[in-house]
Amino acid sequence: MKIVIVSGLSGAGKTIALHSLEDMGAYCIDNLPVGLLTNFASPSDKLGIVHDCVALGMDARTTALHDMPALLQRLERTKMRYLVLFLEADDAVLVKRFSETRRKHPLTTPDVPLAEAIANERQLLEPLARCADIRINTSHTRAYQLRDMIRLQVGFFPSEGLSLLFQSFGFKYGVPFDADFVFDVRCLPNPHWETELRNLTGHHTTVINFLQRQPKVQQMRETLINFLETWLPQFAIENRSYLTVAIGCTGGQHRSVYLAEQLAQHFSQQNDRVLVRHRELSYANNDWQRKN
Repeated sequence: MKIVIVSGLSGAGKTIALHSLEDMGAYCIDNLPVGLLTNFASPSDKLGIVHDCVALGMDARTTALHDMPALLQRLERTKMRYLVLFLEADDAVLVKRFSETRRKHPLTTPDVPLAEAIANERQLLEPLARCADIRINTSHTRAYQLRDMIRLQVGFFPSEGLSLLFQSFGFKYGVPFDADFVFDVRCLPNPHWETELRNLTGHHTTVINFLQRQPKVQQMRETLINFLETWLPQFAIENRSYLTVAIGCTGGQHRSVYLAEQLAQHFSQQNDRVLVRHRELSYANNDWQRKN
């Protein structure tokens, strides 16, 4: 049996993560008291007979979070396979999500406003965040994208090989929090300066044709492919289960989108665990599930 400990800030997507794991076949338990964690490693536990994976939700409502490092060490000594998934988001994004859904933050009181409650929760969860094997910042992530990332990064079958996420982004909006490789393609010809292409994206045929005619763009494509083909096997040898490759241009609309798609198309011919995500094309907080 494998244990996935799911935690994070309220409003960052813990419920979506648990539902995604449940859809993948995990047995999910939310708001588990910390003291019961090591019980799942007991030989008498019957859950492992029926379920290959158990997902345990832990958040600010759980007491004794400061004991987590010691409890995880005890769990490790039992040879039980486990990983810790921690979800977070920027404070401004969390405030907006709570305002839009009109949900009550679990740590707010008549004397504690939302912003202060978020800060308190971040401090309370820090011991668990430090233990995380996977940290995902969902500030620029839609619900369906988070589900894909959970399937890609958690997975129940690490022996199947390295999972790849190619992500385009705009540097003017910040570098992705969870990227393993970041490549800057702002040196390439920019379709933004072509009036008829300015309002299109790297998905449109006219933009694709424009970029395919640029020798420097094709040189960059081949250079990135050669680099990744050289070094990805080394990560696989080190038993890495996932890798995020971020491609950035100025606004995340044309060049980075095109190259992320090109890389995903190339590597999907060798690996069936490839995802592509375009951060700036899909960012919208207002479609975040109300039940998150």
